[in-house]
Amino acid sequence: MSVLGKLDWSAIPIDQPIPLAAGGGAIALMLAALGWVTVKGHWPYLWREWITSVDHKRIGVMYVVLALAMLVRGFIDAIMMRTHQALTVGGGSGYLPPEHFNQIFSAHGTIMIFFGAMPFMVGLMNFVVPLQLGVRDVAFPRLNSTAFWLTASGALLVNLSLVLGEFARTGWLPYAPLSERSYSPGVGVDYYLWAVQIGGVGTLMAGINIVTTIVKTRAPGMGYLRMPMFCWTALCASMLIVAAFPILTATLTMLTLDRYLGFHFFTNAAGGSPMMFVNLIWAWGHPEVYILILPAFGVFSEVIATFSGKPLFGYRSMVAATLFITVVSFMVWLHHFFTMGAGANVNAAFGIATSIIAVGTGVKIYNWLFTMYGGRLRFPTPMLWSLGFLFTFIIGGMTGVLLAVPAADFILHNSLFLVAHFHNVIVSGTVFGAIAGYTFWFPKAFGFTLDERWGKRAFWLSLAGFVIVFGALYIAGLEGMTRRLQHVAVAQWGPLLYVSVAGVAVMIAGVAAQITQLVVSIRRRDALRDDTGDPWEGRSLEWATPSPPPAFNFATLPEVGGEEPYWRIKERAIASQQERSASDYEPITMPRRSATGFVTAFFATVIGFAMVWQIWWLAALGLVCAYGAFVAFAWRDENEDTFSAEEVARIERARRGAAA
Repeated sequence: MSVLGKLDWSAIPIDQPIPLAAGGGAIALMLAALGWVTVKGHWPYLWREWITSVDHKRIGVMYVVLALAMLVRGFIDAIMMRTHQALTVGGGSGYLPPEHFNQIFSAHGTIMIFFGAMPFMVGLMNFVVPLQLGVRDVAFPRLNSTAFWLTASGALLVNLSLVLGEFARTGWLPYAPLSERSYSPGVGVDYYLWAVQIGGVGTLMAGINIVTTIVKTRAPGMGYLRMPMFCWTALCASMLIVAAFPILTATLTMLTLDRYLGFHFFTNAAGGSPMMFVNLIWAWGHPEVYILILPAFGVFSEVIATFSGKPLFGYRSMVAATLFITVVSFMVWLHHFFTMGAGANVNAAFGIATSIIAVGTGVKIYNWLFTMYGGRLRFPTPMLWSLGFLFTFIIGGMTGVLLAVPAADFILHNSLFLVAHFHNVIVSGTVFGAIAGYTFWFPKAFGFTLDERWGKRAFWLSLAGFVIVFGALYIAGLEGMTRRLQHVAVAQWGPLLYVSVAGVAVMIAGVAAQITQLVVSIRRRDALRDDTGDPWEGRSLEWATPSPPPAFNFATLPEVGGEEPYWRIKERAIASQQERSASDYEPITMPRRSATGFVTAFFATVIGFAMVWQIWWLAALGLVCAYGAFVAFAWRDENEDTFSAEEVARIERARRGAAA
């Protein structure tokens, strides 16, 4: 084997114009961005304020930026799949070779779940939770930075497969034995394994951080039943991360050992079992659904309460429903493979559990409806996304209860009906919730609101396209169209595929409107400026800070009191902080910026790339350098910055003046 392992010129897809053009375009765009930053002289600012920052707010923003970029990349994959299928109806060949279609199919799910939806929710939790808790940062700021950069490292590896080599052709979950070396001898599955493993370690770090922050660092007087609902859903989602992601790590490690060292965990030889892989991957995979959806439920709770002008109805029952979902989410994984021979009794038990878990979500939906009932309703863009979620998610939930019946699932399991159901609940729940949260907290992050006209256009186009696409796929599934088809041989399915492609076009317009909203808002930022820190008449502590908040969040930590303060916490916090002289404030120390996370993730990328191509010397070098970065961090002399009492007083006076 050469000094570059298996890497040679054949890794570049010269004979495939689509990945070659896409990869070349991505490289050109990246080089253009780097050149612009260099010419404008922004590198010192980016390095100091963003790349090495350990401020939870900036890290949260970077998570969301990464997520938005990856959602666009995953959406492009979806466009290619749907248009290719439509072109194959009636014997057409489409424009994607079979092996390329399978790679796009796998990359779409992997990117959307691991590097789109997950970072978006973790980013919102990072940004909002410490502000809502009334604290100055997360429990482990530097670990937080490392977690983000490891997630970005995993996303980079997935996208490298577009240019060098290939991606997995196994689906977004690499079922054994298809993912074993004998059936997938290329580097595609290896890219998947190292990207998801590295990104998964980052997600696990983030989950540990959020759990510790909520459990150990709340503001004085903030008991668990005084926390905003978003903090509760963030806590439960993070507990699921801590409990479930080690299962994913162990499962992928076993598959890695199978591929690299000839182990037999998931083969039929030497006592292995492919069925064990299916059980383990879904023992992680179904809690993952609630890792995504629970923070979105928290977003909807905050948005609906705020724009109804009322406290959240049934707060304690919402907490109970969230905890109920958290526990039962570990008891339903087998419904993902009812058709694989577990037996009637086992199927019945998991079917009942799947139906029961819907009760927790039903409680939440009724509470949101009762919150709106009798309220002073307003309908800005975040509220529209929340109402769109209620309308579409109820339909997705009902189709989920249908699939919870094993007898029905035997008929529908391998059809597009299942694909439509999955996207119905994940897109309407997670993506609608992510955009609602992004729009809701954008002025808190940047000090100006997003343009409402373009926001509403983006919502209506996205909702219409979503309903058209997946409504057509529901019907196609009921008519017998199976999933994962590279070519569609049944002409009767053609009209429904054409309708779904029309819906995709409407969704493209929605994404374009969303991008336009951001561009227009940035250009009109002076007119959209919010000096009060509270553009929505918010009901929780984050709105008691300036927009954007200072590095230390609060000049003095708020005192939380009362039985149900979660809906008046902002007013009480402001009232409790009387005007003071500079001598009444104390200096505040905050963690100093650190390059440890960025440097460690850089070498993690090197290690992952080297392991994919079996460049053993480079993998060893990357491991030594990553360890060296941690050693250098451990021997640092200074690790805190101090804000003087005068500076704290000046920032606080500016906030009070704007609020008044």
